[in-house]
Amino acid sequence: MKQVLIGITLCVATAALAIFYPAPDSRALTALTEPVRPDPSLTEPAQHARIEVVFALDTTGSMSGLLEAAREKVWSIATSMAQAEPAPEIRIGLVAFRDRGDDYVTQWIDLSTDLDSMYARLMQFQAAGGGDTPEAVNQALADAVERFSWSADPKVYKAIFLMGDAPPQDYQDEPAYPAILERARERGIVVNTVQCGNLPGTQDAFTRIAALAQGSFFKVAQDGAAVAVSTPYDEELARLSAALDATRLFFGDADAKRKLEAKSAATASLHAAASPATRARRATFNASASGAANFAGEHELVAAVRAGAVDLDTLAADTLPAPIAAMAPAERAAHVEAQGAKRDALEREISDLAERRADFIAEALTEAGGADDSLDEQIFATVRTQASAKGLRYSGPARH
Repeated sequence: MKQVLIGITLCVATAALAIFYPAPDSRALTALTEPVRPDPSLTEPAQHARIEVVFALDTTGSMSGLLEAAREKVWSIATSMAQAEPAPEIRIGLVAFRDRGDDYVTQWIDLSTDLDSMYARLMQFQAAGGGDTPEAVNQALADAVERFSWSADPKVYKAIFLMGDAPPQDYQDEPAYPAILERARERGIVVNTVQCGNLPGTQDAFTRIAALAQGSFFKVAQDGAAVAVSTPYDEELARLSAALDATRLFFGDADAKRKLEAKSAATASLHAAASPATRARRATFNASASGAANFAGEHELVAAVRAGAVDLDTLAADTLPAPIAAMAPAERAAHVEAQGAKRDALEREISDLAERRADFIAEALTEAGGADDSLDEQIFATVRTQASAKGLRYSGPARH
């Protein structure tokens, strides 16, 4: 089988996405101005398995290949992490960084189970800037450690993956990475480093960063070395993924509905712009136990009714989704039940095809000599080793 390197051509964002996910603006999103968000877990520690990972991505001009790899493989990375026993809740965040004098220094997206919205923002990042060699690594690490809603629970696996091709730029008016990494250790955050390419000076700095934060260092090619295998199941899984999304019935007050419309806009942009293989990977993740939070989000009626979290008969009509707000109570119940049955059938189809797809890829990679050096394989191997200290166990290979 033929291995093909990642090549995604992103289309123009939809109007809805432009409203709810405007292009990154350094004045609003740079770490120098973004307010620190409170950590709800400080008062409500996690009571179940959880993985929290922040990817700090160099987005200067030389990193276009890494950005393409991240867009293509973030769903397979999430799916691989979801294979743990017990099935973990997965929260992912992003820091994009360049350097002073560029359009922005850092922009960040907080940890969340809403991977659709995270992915919508990831699609907007472009590689540009970075005139000199060193980049704002210190600021990116400081933001990742201090500005994200990390859990306070010591049983949660917490990790940062710093990914770039250049060493830190040292500014006298900001903390250097040794002090930042001391704070990471205090908070139980492991910092791993991924060098892209072979720029002199980067390996020494990245190796030291990883060592100071009890993390791992590894190298990939300049383009991220994320290898994808096209399969005969991708298109059908992409179709089933869209059909599964159509079973969602969001409800809530006006504020909740605005947030849910934003999530729906993010999902629509993904279906419009992502490759079939990416959407197939997302379908596989959403059909997993860990993917349920991304798929349903908050205030999804079918899931809430099934869990006994709401009584359909007592919900006010103005909180219900438009398709059923005007229905009689019996019709509403029948509609929700029908959507649930359709969802079950789609999830079974997705799970079956996902297994066939995984077998197809495993055979193709075996014939090609494996993918041990790929970005997603090395990230998964790192997570698998480090998460074992938090009681998470992995028995299967990475999913691609």
